[in-house]
Amino acid sequence: MVWEVVVGIETHAQLRTQSKMFSGASTAFGGAPNTQASAVDIALPGVLPVANRGAVELAIRFGIAVKGAINRRSVFARKSYFYPDLPKGYQISQYELPIVQGGEVRIVLPEGEKTIRLTRAHLEEDAGKSLHEDFGGSSGIDLNRAGTPLLEIVSEPDLRGAAEAVAYARALHALVRWIGICDGNMQEGSFRCDANVSVRKVGARELGTRCEIKNLNSFRFLERAIEFEAERQIGLLEDGGAVLQETRLYDAERDETRSMRTKEDAQDYRYFPDPDLLPLVISTEEIARIRSGMPALPEEKRREFASLGLSEYQASLLTSNRETAEAAAQIFEDAPRAEIHRLANWLMGPIAALQNEEGVESSFGKLNLDQLPKLAQRVSDGTVSSSAATAVILPVMWKEGGTVDAIIEARGLKQISDAGALEKIVDEVLAANARQAENYRAGKEKALNSLVGQVMKRTQGKANPAQVNEILRRRLGR
Repeated sequence: MVWEVVVGIETHAQLRTQSKMFSGASTAFGGAPNTQASAVDIALPGVLPVANRGAVELAIRFGIAVKGAINRRSVFARKSYFYPDLPKGYQISQYELPIVQGGEVRIVLPEGEKTIRLTRAHLEEDAGKSLHEDFGGSSGIDLNRAGTPLLEIVSEPDLRGAAEAVAYARALHALVRWIGICDGNMQEGSFRCDANVSVRKVGARELGTRCEIKNLNSFRFLERAIEFEAERQIGLLEDGGAVLQETRLYDAERDETRSMRTKEDAQDYRYFPDPDLLPLVISTEEIARIRSGMPALPEEKRREFASLGLSEYQASLLTSNRETAEAAAQIFEDAPRAEIHRLANWLMGPIAALQNEEGVESSFGKLNLDQLPKLAQRVSDGTVSSSAATAVILPVMWKEGGTVDAIIEARGLKQISDAGALEKIVDEVLAANARQAENYRAGKEKALNSLVGQVMKRTQGKANPAQVNEILRRRLGR
C-alpha cells in the first residue's frame, strides 16, 4: 500500500521588540529566573494589558511580505487552559479575527518551486517555562518568557513529507530574519515549530487523522520527528488499527515521538474576546507607511540572480539570508558576466565554509567584497590558479584584509605561464618519469595526472595547470 504524508506547520516566531506584548518588561534572553516578569505578566489582580505597537507593526511587515490580507480590525481573545507556567489561566491570543489572513511562502525543491499557502498569522503572548532539573524531583517555574510577543504562523496542509516541511521551515526562518521581525535563534526558542502530521493513501482526497508534534526547535528534529511519526501512523493503519488525534512530543535521544495528551479542539479553549483589550484597528495609511520601508524580498532577489544566468538552486542558496544576498548583488554589479558563476560558487563554497568555521552566517570577516571580482579576474587571466585563490588568497583576505594583487605579490603566488620555462620543466619531468610517459602513450589516462603532479611539485604549485596539460599532451604525442 502506498501512502502520502501530509504536513501542516504552526510556527511561533518571537518578535524583535525590547518589551513584551502587553507590558513594559524586558524580552532580553538569559536573565535570572523571574527577574523579567512584571505585575501584568504574572497576572496580579487589577492589572491591565496594553498592546505593544512595535509588535503590531512587525506583524504587518510579515503580512505584506507573504502577500496576506492585513485585517484593518482584529481582536485579541482569551485562550483558556491550565498549566503551571500560565499564571493567568489563559493566554491572550487572536482567534476569529487575526491580524493577517492568507498569504504564501515559496519553497525551492529539487523538482522546482512550490507555493505553500498560509492560513493566518496572529499575535499572541508566550507562556513561561517549566524547569525540571536541579529541584530534587520537583519542578520550578520561570516566568521571564511570560508575555513575550509571538507571531504564530499557520500553514495549510500543503506539505508532503519531511523534506518539504524542512524546506518550508527554512524558507520561513530566512524570511522572518530577512524582514527583521525575528532573530531566528532556535536555541533560545525564538523560532520553533509544531508539526501536524497525517497520512492517507495516495490519490485519496480526505485528510487522515492528524497528530501534532510540539516545540521542535531545530530543522533536524523537525525532519526526524515527521519521519518517525509518519512511519508510526502507517504501521498502525497497515496493522488494522486507527490513529488517535493527540498532541505528541519528540524525544531526540530516543528518536521517537510519544503521546503527551489528547489533542484539543478550538472549543476546548473557550475562546472569547478579551474584555481588557480594545479591538486592534489599523489604518490604510499605517500599512502604506510600513510597506514603503520594506526591503526587496528573497523572491525578487532570486529572480534578479536567475536573470544573471545562475541556476534556481544557486539563486536559492544566495538568498538564504539578506546579508549574503546583498553582498552577492554588490559583487555581481562590478563583475563581468562571465565571472558571475565563479563568484557565486565562492560565496556558496569557500566563503560559506569560513563563515561556518567562525559560527557567523552574515559576516565576511575583513574581506573587502569589492576585491572579489579582481580575484576572479586574476584566475581567468592565469595570474593565479583557482586552488591558490580559494585555499590561500580568500582565507588571507578573510582574516587579514588587503588587496588581491598585494597578497599575490607578498606570498609569491603568481603562476608560471611562460611557455619556454614550462616546456623545460616538462622535459625534465618526462626524462625522470619515462615509465609513466609510456603508460600514457599506451592508453592509461591516469598516468597523465601523475606527470602533471610532478610538474606542479617542481614548480611549488605555481605552474599553470592548463598549459602543463597542453604541453605534456603535445610532448607525448596524444
